Amino acid sequence: MLNILVIDDDRPVLDMIQSALTTAGFEVEIASNGQEGIQKFEDGQFDLVITDMQMPGIDGRGVVKHIRNSAKPDTPTIGWSGTPWLFENSELDSVFKKPFSLKDLFDFILDLSPKALAN
Repeated sequence: MLNILVIDDDRPVLDMIQSALTTAGFEVEIASNGQEGIQKFEDGQFDLVITDMQMPGIDGRGVVKHIRNSAKPDTPTIGWSGTPWLFENSELDSVFKKPFSLKDLFDFILDLSPKALAN
């Protein structure tokens, strides 16, 4: 199963997503801000990174920029935001508008699974 890093500064959202993904059988690591997320990304091996786009300090754009310039630049990324149209031309693989359905998130992850597991 996929190993997923989830980054969000809103603890209830982070806990809910972690619980839902873990229940679905995914391995999930969480980070409560962009800097912590970047550190965990560098220290770990993730098949997917999901990040909130608007966080204090290093935001989702900074996280994605770091990933694209890292030794693992092809790591798929999903961003979520209340203003997803601001990120349409970013280097994200997908953008979800808050609030979003867990079904849509799972569908995207499951579509990604064969590609990520082949690497």
